[in-house]
Amino acid sequence: MLQLVIGNKNYSSWSLRPWVLLRTLDIPFTEIRLSFNDPDFKLQAHQYSPTAKVPVLVDHDFAVWDSLAIAEYLAEHFPDAGIWPADPQARAMARCLAAEMHSSFSALRQAMPMNVEASLPGIGMNDAVAKDLARLVEAWRDCRSRFGSDGPFLCGHFSAVDAFFAPVAFRLRTHAVTLPDDAAAYVDALLALPAMQEWHNEACAEQDFVSCDEPYRSADEAAAAWA
Repeated sequence: MLQLVIGNKNYSSWSLRPWVLLRTLDIPFTEIRLSFNDPDFKLQAHQYSPTAKVPVLVDHDFAVWDSLAIAEYLAEHFPDAGIWPADPQARAMARCLAAEMHSSFSALRQAMPMNVEASLPGIGMNDAVAKDLARLVEAWRDCRSRFGSDGPFLCGHFSAVDAFFAPVAFRLRTHAVTLPDDAAAYVDALLALPAMQEWHNEACAEQDFVSCDEPYRSADEAAAAWA
């Protein structure tokens, strides 16, 4: 069985992507969760990946340690699972958007880091974030207008490109970002996925405060929210 090595569910946006992809498409795997607070985190992660980072997909003794590479590895090994859209143009656009999410939107990432259980309305918004959000809305609208007629996701049915935007959905909810109706509907569709709800519940149960991932709260403030 495949193993997926991940970090804290409350914070690890990179881990969420392959996890929600595997879970939503019913590909069996075993989860190995490491805590960013563990002083031996790097040592433990290095047992699975040469970068000592998460996520890592382990297939027997073979490791894949990048979220986009994991999606492609799964597509090759589970060709009928729907990792990418079947239509060639939809598949190409999905890959473009996943790669764009993988490498861009740095303002959004930095100002609104994923913090699943927190409520931080309005915090982190600035001109650079607003520019990233405008690009997100544009990209989602373009993809859905071309390929999304068969369902609520970017290419109709859920695929890897939606998994890449899953952390954004949590970010936008945490920071109570106002979106146009069509973009808000897409975010709602992501948040309604059973796998996303499962991740949310487990993230809220962690109560494992990681200071470098909490630029807007102290440990005491987080503990008060958990109480």
